[in-house]
Amino acid sequence: MRGNDQQAYDRGTSLFSPDGRIYQVEYAREAVSRGAPSVGIRTPEGVVLAALAQPSSELMEAESIEKLHKLDDHVGTTNAGHVADARNLIDYARRFAQGNQLRYGEPVGVEALTKHVTDYIQENTQMGGTRPFGAALLIGGIEDGNPRLFSADPSGTPHEWRATVIGADRSEIQSLLEDEWDEELTLEDGIELAVRALQVRSEELEAEHVNLVTVTPEEGYRQCPVEDVQDVLDRILEDDGEGDEEDGEGDEDEASDDTEE
Repeated sequence: MRGNDQQAYDRGTSLFSPDGRIYQVEYAREAVSRGAPSVGIRTPEGVVLAALAQPSSELMEAESIEKLHKLDDHVGTTNAGHVADARNLIDYARRFAQGNQLRYGEPVGVEALTKHVTDYIQENTQMGGTRPFGAALLIGGIEDGNPRLFSADPSGTPHEWRATVIGADRSEIQSLLEDEWDEELTLEDGIELAVRALQVRSEELEAEHVNLVTVTPEEGYRQCPVEDVQDVLDRILEDDGEGDEEDGEGDEDEASDDTEE
């Protein structure tokens, strides 16, 4: 009987287990953790969204992998997890943003949009006959002239962030963001930090496998071309090379000191 009870909690999308867990939500989070990472960084100048879009086969067109999506002129999103689930949420967010514009004649707030989407996600953890969405979103944009960045996970919980990541290698990438993010980051610094974060997943990162957008008060949602991403990768490689040279010079100085002694 105990085994049958366990299966009931395991299969039920809206049942709490005796220790207060909803297993289907946890499984949905596991699906997110298996997806390619997506990074969001908030700076005083705007929001940076970046995602790894690496084809699973050499025969796949890299352009067909869509990881970044425009929800409105002033807000965008990126996702990790099941692509089909994410697209459903993205279409839902777009309809709400358009409806808000038609109904009230003003752009939807980033926080209001996020909470509307997370309410929709949460409903699927509470009703029979459905399952939780196996996808998470990062929603970033401009609200009243200020950059805002939110996450939405399969439980339907919204959180606001300065910088965060969803998808694979979350612990390592989040640690990097916590070490290198600060209040004085420029938009260019945020772009470079986002690319560095994706390098945790793939050290030999190629520009065409990085989807990157910025959302600023001046330009709104803007997708960065591959050439700009390549410039960032070249700059990172150059900076890392200079750091290695300085370390080498320090080792030589230590060796000469040892000789003199």
